[in-house]
Amino acid sequence: MRARKLWRRTPRASLATALLAIACGTNVSPDAEHTPSATVAGAAKPPAAEPEATAKGFNPRLLRRFAPLRARLDATGQVPSEALIALGRSLYFDKRLSKNRDLSCNSCHRLSAYGVDGEPTSPGDKGQRGARNSPTVYNAAGYFVQFWDGRAANVEEQAKGPILNPIEMAMPNAAAVVTRLRAIPGYGPEFAQAFPSEASPLTYDNVGRAIGAFERGLTTPARWDRYLAGDKTVLSAAEIEGLRLFTNVGCMVCHTGELLGGNSYQRAGAVEPWPNQQDLGRAAVTKNDADRMMFKVPTLRNITKTAPYFHDGSARTLDVAVRMMGKHQLGLDLADSEVSSIVTWLDTLTGTPAAAYVAEPTLPPDGPEGSTP
Repeated sequence: MRARKLWRRTPRASLATALLAIACGTNVSPDAEHTPSATVAGAAKPPAAEPEATAKGFNPRLLRRFAPLRARLDATGQVPSEALIALGRSLYFDKRLSKNRDLSCNSCHRLSAYGVDGEPTSPGDKGQRGARNSPTVYNAAGYFVQFWDGRAANVEEQAKGPILNPIEMAMPNAAAVVTRLRAIPGYGPEFAQAFPSEASPLTYDNVGRAIGAFERGLTTPARWDRYLAGDKTVLSAAEIEGLRLFTNVGCMVCHTGELLGGNSYQRAGAVEPWPNQQDLGRAAVTKNDADRMMFKVPTLRNITKTAPYFHDGSARTLDVAVRMMGKHQLGLDLADSEVSSIVTWLDTLTGTPAAAYVAEPTLPPDGPEGSTP
Protein backbone atom coordinates (compact mmCIF):
# COMPACT_ATOMS: atom_id res chain seq x y z
CA MET A 1 0.00 0.00 0.00
CA ARG A 2 2.81 2.41 0.89
CA ALA A 3 4.52 1.82 -2.47
CA ARG A 4 1.23 2.43 -4.27
CA LYS A 5 0.73 5.77 -2.54
CA LEU A 6 4.23 6.85 -3.42
CA TRP A 7 3.56 5.92 -7.07
CA ARG A 8 0.41 8.00 -7.16
CA ARG A 9 2.28 11.06 -5.88
CA THR A 10 4.86 10.76 -8.65
CA PRO A 11 4.62 13.72 -11.08
CA ARG A 12 3.08 12.69 -14.38
CA ALA A 13 6.02 13.59 -16.56
CA SER A 14 8.36 11.63 -14.29
CA LEU A 15 5.97 8.67 -14.24
CA ALA A 16 5.71 8.59 -18.01
CA THR A 17 9.47 8.87 -18.30
CA ALA A 18 9.99 5.95 -15.93
CA LEU A 19 7.45 3.78 -17.73
CA LEU A 20 8.93 4.52 -21.12
CA ALA A 21 12.43 3.86 -19.86
CA ILE A 22 11.33 0.46 -18.58
CA ALA A 23 9.56 -0.36 -21.83
CA CYS A 24 12.44 0.74 -24.04
CA GLY A 25 15.23 -0.57 -21.82
CA THR A 26 17.05 2.76 -21.96
CA ASN A 27 17.44 5.86 -19.85
CA VAL A 28 15.18 8.65 -21.10
CA SER A 29 15.68 12.29 -20.32
CA PRO A 30 12.44 14.07 -19.34
CA ASP A 31 13.55 17.20 -21.11
CA ALA A 32 14.39 15.31 -24.25
CA GLU A 33 11.34 13.08 -24.52
CA HIS A 34 8.53 14.59 -22.45
CA THR A 35 7.11 17.72 -20.92
CA PRO A 36 4.47 17.88 -18.20
CA SER A 37 0.86 17.77 -19.38
CA ALA A 38 -0.61 21.21 -20.08
CA THR A 39 -4.14 19.87 -19.63
CA VAL A 40 -4.78 19.25 -15.96
CA ALA A 41 -7.79 19.59 -13.71
CA GLY A 42 -9.00 23.18 -13.76
CA ALA A 43 -6.66 24.28 -16.55
CA ALA A 44 -8.01 26.11 -19.56
CA LYS A 45 -8.23 24.18 -22.78
CA PRO A 46 -5.35 25.17 -25.07
CA PRO A 47 -6.40 27.48 -27.90
CA ALA A 48 -6.91 26.09 -31.38
CA ALA A 49 -3.72 26.02 -33.39
CA GLU A 50 -2.25 24.60 -36.52
CA PRO A 51 -1.20 20.95 -36.15
CA GLU A 52 2.49 21.79 -36.19
CA ALA A 53 2.01 24.25 -33.33
CA THR A 54 0.61 21.53 -31.08
CA ALA A 55 3.77 19.48 -31.60
CA LYS A 56 5.36 21.61 -28.90
CA GLY A 57 5.89 19.24 -25.99
CA PHE A 58 5.46 16.17 -28.19
CA ASN A 59 8.62 14.53 -29.40
CA PRO A 60 8.01 13.29 -32.98
CA ARG A 61 10.70 10.65 -32.46
CA LEU A 62 8.13 8.76 -30.39
CA LEU A 63 6.27 8.04 -33.63
CA ARG A 64 8.94 5.42 -34.30
CA ARG A 65 7.20 3.33 -31.67
CA PHE A 66 4.25 2.92 -34.06
CA ALA A 67 3.85 1.68 -37.63
CA PRO A 68 1.30 2.10 -40.43
CA LEU A 69 -1.17 -0.74 -40.85
CA ARG A 70 -0.49 -3.27 -43.58
CA ALA A 71 -3.18 -4.08 -46.16
CA ARG A 72 -3.12 -7.72 -45.04
CA LEU A 73 -1.75 -9.36 -41.92
CA ASP A 74 -0.43 -12.53 -43.53
CA ALA A 75 2.37 -14.56 -42.01
CA THR A 76 5.74 -13.89 -43.60
CA GLY A 77 5.99 -15.42 -47.05
CA GLN A 78 2.37 -16.59 -47.16
CA VAL A 79 -0.08 -15.13 -49.67
CA PRO A 80 -3.44 -16.94 -49.74
CA SER A 81 -5.28 -17.55 -53.00
CA GLU A 82 -8.56 -15.84 -53.77
CA ALA A 83 -10.22 -19.26 -53.61
CA LEU A 84 -8.95 -19.80 -50.06
CA ILE A 85 -10.10 -16.34 -48.96
CA ALA A 86 -13.54 -16.85 -50.54
CA LEU A 87 -13.95 -20.19 -48.78
CA GLY A 88 -12.97 -18.60 -45.47
CA ARG A 89 -15.48 -15.81 -45.99
CA SER A 90 -18.28 -18.34 -46.54
CA LEU A 91 -17.32 -20.35 -43.47
CA TYR A 92 -17.09 -17.18 -41.36
CA PHE A 93 -20.73 -16.35 -42.13
CA ASP A 94 -22.12 -19.90 -42.16
CA LYS A 95 -24.36 -20.71 -39.18
CA ARG A 96 -24.34 -24.37 -40.12
CA LEU A 97 -21.00 -24.59 -38.34
CA SER A 98 -22.92 -24.44 -35.06
CA LYS A 99 -24.82 -27.28 -33.45
CA ASN A 100 -28.25 -25.67 -33.81
CA ARG A 101 -27.49 -23.82 -37.06
CA ASP A 102 -28.09 -20.47 -35.40
CA LEU A 103 -24.60 -19.05 -34.78
CA SER A 104 -21.64 -18.16 -36.97
CA CYS A 105 -18.33 -16.40 -36.38
CA ASN A 106 -20.14 -13.26 -37.49
CA SER A 107 -22.72 -13.60 -34.72
CA CYS A 108 -20.24 -12.50 -32.05
CA HIS A 109 -17.79 -10.66 -34.33
CA ARG A 110 -20.11 -8.70 -36.62
CA LEU A 111 -18.25 -7.29 -39.56
CA SER A 112 -20.95 -4.64 -40.00
CA ALA A 113 -20.35 -3.44 -36.41
CA TYR A 114 -16.55 -3.13 -36.26
CA GLY A 115 -16.14 -6.81 -35.45
CA VAL A 116 -18.03 -6.90 -32.13
CA ASP A 117 -21.59 -7.54 -30.93
CA GLY A 118 -21.72 -4.68 -28.41
CA GLU A 119 -22.38 -6.91 -25.40
CA PRO A 120 -20.25 -7.52 -22.29
CA THR A 121 -20.32 -11.25 -23.04
CA SER A 122 -21.84 -12.95 -26.06
CA PRO A 123 -24.80 -15.35 -26.19
CA GLY A 124 -23.86 -18.81 -27.39
CA ASP A 125 -25.60 -22.17 -27.68
CA LYS A 126 -29.08 -22.02 -26.09
CA GLY A 127 -28.33 -18.51 -24.86
CA GLN A 128 -25.40 -19.51 -22.66
CA ARG A 129 -22.88 -16.78 -21.96
CA GLY A 130 -19.14 -17.07 -21.64
CA ALA A 131 -17.09 -15.26 -19.04
CA ARG A 132 -15.18 -12.96 -21.38
CA ASN A 133 -15.94 -10.18 -23.82
CA SER A 134 -15.79 -10.98 -27.54
CA PRO A 135 -13.10 -8.62 -28.88
CA THR A 136 -13.05 -7.17 -32.37
CA VAL A 137 -11.88 -9.45 -35.16
CA TYR A 138 -10.65 -6.52 -37.23
CA ASN A 139 -6.84 -6.36 -37.31
CA ALA A 140 -6.72 -9.24 -34.81
CA ALA A 141 -4.67 -11.44 -37.15
CA GLY A 142 -1.65 -9.28 -36.30
CA TYR A 143 -1.72 -10.17 -32.60
CA PHE A 144 1.24 -12.11 -31.23
CA VAL A 145 -1.23 -14.62 -29.72
CA GLN A 146 -5.00 -15.12 -29.82
CA PHE A 147 -7.73 -15.07 -27.15
CA TRP A 148 -7.45 -12.90 -24.06
CA ASP A 149 -5.28 -15.55 -22.37
CA GLY A 150 -3.11 -16.37 -25.39
CA ARG A 151 -4.14 -20.01 -25.64
CA ALA A 152 -4.04 -19.99 -29.46
CA ALA A 153 -0.96 -19.09 -31.47
CA ASN A 154 -2.72 -17.60 -34.51
CA VAL A 155 -6.09 -16.94 -36.11
CA GLU A 156 -6.04 -20.27 -37.93
CA GLU A 157 -5.89 -22.06 -34.60
CA GLN A 158 -8.26 -19.64 -32.88
CA ALA A 159 -10.98 -20.08 -35.51
CA LYS A 160 -11.40 -23.73 -34.57
CA GLY A 161 -11.96 -23.08 -30.87
CA PRO A 162 -15.44 -21.49 -30.70
CA ILE A 163 -16.96 -24.04 -33.10
CA LEU A 164 -16.29 -26.87 -30.62
CA ASN A 165 -16.81 -24.85 -27.44
CA PRO A 166 -19.94 -26.21 -25.69
CA ILE A 167 -20.91 -22.72 -24.54
CA GLU A 168 -20.41 -21.12 -27.94
CA MET A 169 -21.19 -22.92 -31.23
CA ALA A 170 -21.29 -26.31 -29.49
CA MET A 171 -20.47 -28.72 -32.30
CA PRO A 172 -19.64 -32.03 -30.53
CA ASN A 173 -16.33 -32.70 -32.29
CA ALA A 174 -14.28 -31.99 -35.40
CA ALA A 175 -15.61 -35.08 -37.18
CA ALA A 176 -19.18 -33.78 -36.83
CA VAL A 177 -18.16 -30.49 -38.45
CA VAL A 178 -16.54 -32.27 -41.39
CA THR A 179 -19.55 -34.58 -41.80
CA ARG A 180 -21.92 -31.63 -41.95
CA LEU A 181 -19.81 -29.72 -44.46
CA ARG A 182 -19.41 -32.78 -46.69
CA ALA A 183 -23.20 -33.07 -46.84
CA ILE A 184 -23.43 -29.56 -48.32
CA PRO A 185 -22.74 -30.17 -52.05
CA GLY A 186 -21.08 -26.83 -52.79
CA TYR A 187 -18.38 -27.07 -50.16
CA GLY A 188 -16.57 -30.07 -51.62
CA PRO A 189 -15.54 -28.21 -54.81
CA GLU A 190 -14.71 -25.05 -52.85
CA PHE A 191 -12.33 -26.92 -50.54
CA ALA A 192 -10.77 -28.67 -53.54
CA GLN A 193 -10.15 -25.33 -55.25
CA ALA A 194 -8.78 -23.73 -52.08
CA PHE A 195 -6.43 -26.65 -51.32
CA PRO A 196 -5.56 -27.99 -54.79
CA SER A 197 -2.55 -30.05 -53.68
CA GLU A 198 -4.47 -32.13 -51.12
CA ALA A 199 -6.19 -35.41 -51.96
CA SER A 200 -8.79 -34.97 -49.18
CA PRO A 201 -8.98 -31.22 -48.59
CA LEU A 202 -12.19 -31.03 -46.53
CA THR A 203 -10.70 -31.34 -43.06
CA TYR A 204 -11.25 -29.49 -39.80
CA ASP A 205 -7.74 -28.06 -39.86
CA ASN A 206 -8.49 -26.62 -43.30
CA VAL A 207 -11.64 -25.01 -41.92
CA GLY A 208 -9.36 -23.07 -39.57
CA ARG A 209 -6.88 -22.27 -42.33
CA ALA A 210 -9.60 -20.91 -44.60
CA ILE A 211 -11.23 -18.74 -41.93
CA GLY A 212 -7.80 -17.49 -40.91
CA ALA A 213 -6.92 -16.55 -44.50
CA PHE A 214 -10.09 -14.45 -44.66
CA GLU A 215 -9.52 -12.83 -41.26
CA ARG A 216 -5.97 -11.80 -42.21
CA GLY A 217 -7.55 -9.37 -44.68
CA LEU A 218 -9.83 -7.76 -42.09
CA THR A 219 -7.80 -4.57 -41.76
CA THR A 220 -9.04 -1.03 -41.24
CA PRO A 221 -6.60 1.67 -42.38
CA ALA A 222 -7.30 5.00 -40.68
CA ARG A 223 -6.26 8.65 -40.71
CA TRP A 224 -3.61 7.69 -38.16
CA ASP A 225 -1.86 5.61 -40.82
CA ARG A 226 -1.76 8.55 -43.21
CA TYR A 227 -0.24 10.64 -40.42
CA LEU A 228 2.43 8.03 -39.79
CA ALA A 229 3.12 7.88 -43.51
CA GLY A 230 3.99 11.58 -43.50
CA ASP A 231 0.76 13.51 -44.05
CA LYS A 232 0.84 15.87 -41.07
CA THR A 233 -2.32 17.69 -42.18
CA VAL A 234 -4.77 14.85 -41.46
CA LEU A 235 -4.85 15.31 -37.68
CA SER A 236 -6.28 18.40 -36.01
CA ALA A 237 -4.58 20.39 -33.28
CA ALA A 238 -6.90 18.82 -30.70
CA GLU A 239 -6.08 15.33 -31.94
CA ILE A 240 -2.34 15.90 -31.74
CA GLU A 241 -2.79 17.28 -28.24
CA GLY A 242 -4.53 14.02 -27.36
CA LEU A 243 -1.61 12.09 -28.85
CA ARG A 244 0.80 14.13 -26.72
CA LEU A 245 -1.15 13.27 -23.57
CA PHE A 246 -1.38 9.61 -24.58
CA THR A 247 2.39 9.37 -24.84
CA ASN A 248 3.20 11.58 -21.84
CA VAL A 249 1.08 9.79 -19.24
CA GLY A 250 2.47 6.39 -20.24
CA CYS A 251 -0.30 4.74 -22.29
CA MET A 252 2.11 3.98 -25.12
CA VAL A 253 4.18 1.68 -22.93
CA CYS A 254 1.65 -1.08 -23.65
CA HIS A 255 -0.25 0.32 -26.62
CA THR A 256 2.40 0.62 -29.29
CA GLY A 257 3.39 -0.85 -32.64
CA GLU A 258 1.27 -1.37 -35.74
CA LEU A 259 -1.85 -2.35 -33.79
CA LEU A 260 -1.28 -0.12 -30.74
CA GLY A 261 -1.47 -3.27 -28.64
CA GLY A 262 -1.68 -6.98 -29.29
CA ASN A 263 2.04 -7.56 -28.77
CA SER A 264 2.34 -8.32 -25.04
CA TYR A 265 0.64 -9.55 -21.89
CA GLN A 266 -0.01 -7.16 -19.03
CA ARG A 267 -1.53 -7.57 -15.59
CA ALA A 268 -4.99 -6.09 -15.18
CA GLY A 269 -4.51 -3.95 -12.09
CA ALA A 270 -0.77 -3.35 -12.35
CA VAL A 271 -0.95 -0.52 -9.79
CA GLU A 272 -4.46 -0.58 -8.30
CA PRO A 273 -6.16 -4.01 -8.02
CA TRP A 274 -8.64 -4.72 -10.81
CA PRO A 275 -12.24 -4.63 -9.51
CA ASN A 276 -13.15 -8.05 -10.93
CA GLN A 277 -10.79 -10.70 -9.53
CA GLN A 278 -12.81 -13.75 -10.65
CA ASP A 279 -11.01 -14.35 -13.94
CA LEU A 280 -7.55 -15.85 -13.48
CA GLY A 281 -6.43 -14.65 -16.90
CA ARG A 282 -3.44 -16.43 -18.40
CA ALA A 283 -2.96 -18.42 -15.18
CA ALA A 284 -5.93 -20.56 -16.22
CA VAL A 285 -3.81 -21.73 -19.18
CA THR A 286 -0.35 -21.93 -17.65
CA LYS A 287 -1.41 -23.00 -14.12
CA ASN A 288 1.25 -20.57 -12.92
CA ASP A 289 0.12 -18.19 -10.18
CA ALA A 290 2.53 -15.57 -11.51
CA ASP A 291 0.23 -15.28 -14.54
CA ARG A 292 -2.83 -14.45 -12.46
CA MET A 293 -4.73 -11.49 -13.97
CA MET A 294 -2.39 -11.41 -16.97
CA PHE A 295 -4.18 -10.71 -20.26
CA LYS A 296 -3.20 -9.92 -23.81
CA VAL A 297 -3.16 -6.17 -24.40
CA PRO A 298 -5.92 -5.42 -26.94
CA THR A 299 -5.55 -3.21 -30.00
CA LEU A 300 -6.71 0.38 -29.81
CA ARG A 301 -7.68 0.45 -33.47
CA ASN A 302 -11.41 1.23 -33.84
CA ILE A 303 -11.58 1.54 -30.06
CA THR A 304 -14.23 4.27 -30.22
CA LYS A 305 -16.55 1.78 -31.96
CA THR A 306 -16.00 -1.42 -29.97
CA ALA A 307 -17.62 -0.91 -26.56
CA PRO A 308 -17.91 -2.42 -24.01
CA TYR A 309 -14.27 -2.75 -23.02
CA PHE A 310 -11.81 -5.08 -21.27
CA HIS A 311 -11.80 -8.85 -20.89
CA ASP A 312 -14.83 -8.67 -18.60
CA GLY A 313 -16.75 -6.08 -20.61
CA SER A 314 -16.94 -3.96 -17.46
CA ALA A 315 -16.53 -0.52 -19.06
CA ARG A 316 -19.50 0.51 -21.17
CA THR A 317 -18.02 3.78 -22.43
CA LEU A 318 -14.59 4.76 -23.64
CA ASP A 319 -14.36 7.61 -21.15
CA VAL A 320 -14.80 5.10 -18.32
CA ALA A 321 -12.26 2.75 -19.91
CA VAL A 322 -9.60 5.47 -20.22
CA ARG A 323 -10.22 6.53 -16.64
CA MET A 324 -9.90 2.93 -15.42
CA MET A 325 -6.66 2.46 -17.33
CA GLY A 326 -5.25 5.59 -15.76
CA LYS A 327 -6.18 4.45 -12.26
CA HIS A 328 -5.50 0.72 -12.35
CA GLN A 329 -2.55 0.56 -14.76
CA LEU A 330 -0.79 3.89 -14.18
CA GLY A 331 -1.92 4.99 -10.73
CA LEU A 332 -3.28 8.26 -12.11
CA ASP A 333 -6.59 10.03 -11.58
CA LEU A 334 -6.98 11.59 -15.00
CA ALA A 335 -8.82 14.91 -15.23
CA ASP A 336 -11.97 15.13 -17.35
CA SER A 337 -10.14 17.32 -19.85
CA GLU A 338 -7.33 14.77 -20.15
CA VAL A 339 -9.73 11.88 -20.72
CA SER A 340 -11.59 13.88 -23.37
CA SER A 341 -8.36 14.83 -25.11
CA ILE A 342 -7.07 11.26 -25.24
CA VAL A 343 -10.42 10.01 -26.58
CA THR A 344 -10.29 12.70 -29.26
CA TRP A 345 -6.99 11.27 -30.50
CA LEU A 346 -8.19 7.68 -30.22
CA ASP A 347 -10.88 8.43 -32.78
CA THR A 348 -8.15 8.93 -35.39
CA LEU A 349 -7.59 5.16 -35.14
CA THR A 350 -11.06 4.44 -36.53
CA GLY A 351 -10.75 2.95 -40.00
CA THR A 352 -12.93 1.50 -42.72
CA PRO A 353 -12.72 -2.04 -44.12
CA ALA A 354 -13.09 -2.68 -47.83
CA ALA A 355 -16.87 -3.04 -48.31
CA ALA A 356 -16.63 -5.78 -50.93
CA TYR A 357 -14.25 -7.82 -48.77
CA VAL A 358 -16.60 -7.95 -45.78
CA ALA A 359 -19.87 -8.31 -47.67
CA GLU A 360 -21.89 -11.38 -46.69
CA PRO A 361 -21.58 -14.00 -49.45
CA THR A 362 -24.19 -16.32 -50.92
CA LEU A 363 -23.59 -19.59 -49.12
CA PRO A 364 -23.71 -23.05 -50.72
CA PRO A 365 -27.23 -24.47 -50.24
CA ASP A 366 -28.01 -27.62 -48.29
CA GLY A 367 -28.32 -30.88 -50.14
CA PRO A 368 -31.61 -32.74 -50.57
CA GLU A 369 -33.94 -32.52 -47.58
CA GLY A 370 -32.70 -34.67 -44.73
CA SER A 371 -29.25 -35.20 -46.24
CA THR A 372 -27.44 -32.60 -44.13
CA PRO A 373 -26.94 -33.74 -40.52
